[in-house]
Amino acid sequence: MSIDAIRYKTLNNVIDTLKCVGEDHKQIKTVTTGDLFDIDLNKNTLFPLLHINLINVNAGKGQLQYNFQLVVADLVEPNEAENEQEVLSDTLSIALDIVAIFKNGEKLYLHNRVHGEEARYWTTDDFTLEPFTERFDNAISGFTLTLPIVIEWVYDTCNIPITTDICVK
Repeated sequence: MSIDAIRYKTLNNVIDTLKCVGEDHKQIKTVTTGDLFDIDLNKNTLFPLLHINLINVNAGKGQLQYNFQLVVADLVEPNEAENEQEVLSDTLSIALDIVAIFKNGEKLYLHNRVHGEEARYWTTDDFTLEPFTERFDNAISGFTLTLPIVIEWVYDTCNIPITTDICVK
C-alpha cells in the first residue's frame, strides 16, 4: 500500500470512518447512510440511531471539506414526559462524543500519535447541534448537526485516466 493511499482519503474512506465511529460507540445500536428520508424507522430498527448524510464537498487549496448532516435519534416512550428530556440528553452526549473524536480522537490514527503519526481527518472549531422532537412516523427525538470533515488533497494530474496529454484545440 502506498503512503498516498493512507494519506489522501476518498469519500468512501470518510464515510466508512464515520460508520466505524458510530458502530464502535457503545450506545449507538444502528448506523445508516444516505438520504434522510430513506431511514427505515419501522419497529425493527434498534435505537439509538446514527444517520450519516453527505450534504456537499468544498474543494479548497490542498484540501477537501466533506460536510455531513448527522442525525442522532432515539425513541421517546409514549406518555412519559420525562423520557423526552432523557432522550435529548443522551443523544446530545452521543453527538458530542462524535465531535470529540474528530476534534481530538486518537481513534482516527492507525497506530498512535505518540510515535509521530499525523492526523488524516480534521474538523472546524464550532458546531451547532439542533434538537428535534417527535419527528417522523415514530416518536423519536434527538439532535442533528453538520459535521465538516477536512482532509488533505493533492490535485494530481499524473494519474487522471485520460487518453491524451494535451487538450488545447
